[in-house]
Amino acid sequence: MDDMSRNAKTRGQLTGPSQRQLRAGELIRHALVEVLREEEIADPALAGTSLTITEVRMSPDLKHAICFVEVLGAGVTGARTGDVIDALNHATKFVRGRLARNIDMKFTPDLKFIHDESFNSAARMDRLFSDPKVQADLRQDDDRGDEA
Repeated sequence: MDDMSRNAKTRGQLTGPSQRQLRAGELIRHALVEVLREEEIADPALAGTSLTITEVRMSPDLKHAICFVEVLGAGVTGARTGDVIDALNHATKFVRGRLARNIDMKFTPDLKFIHDESFNSAARMDRLFSDPKVQADLRQDDDRGDEA
């Protein structure tokens, strides 16, 4: 570890995840996709549901994983998404057991599934930028920039 990284940590500055955490998260994400694609989880909330694992964030000790999930499909409601997330969290013991067969890690992490809100945030921002009032403000800013 170089002096700059060490000093940042000792001064209490926040740093992002380590390369080890990022690599382990991607390994878990890919393996989870395979498990969910190949295995049939006996829960009515998951029947016929398409979903994607968008990200897996690992704890520094690699023993816990937060799995971000987005339910795919037209007309998916918040209640439906909540049911799917609940079903996945209910099936974590089963999924974790199958995951252990697909990864080469000392420990299979505990899994927690949560809904990935980034897609909703991006859609909300798109709506804001498409608003005629915002468009008018952006055009005014561009006109002022051309004058300078």
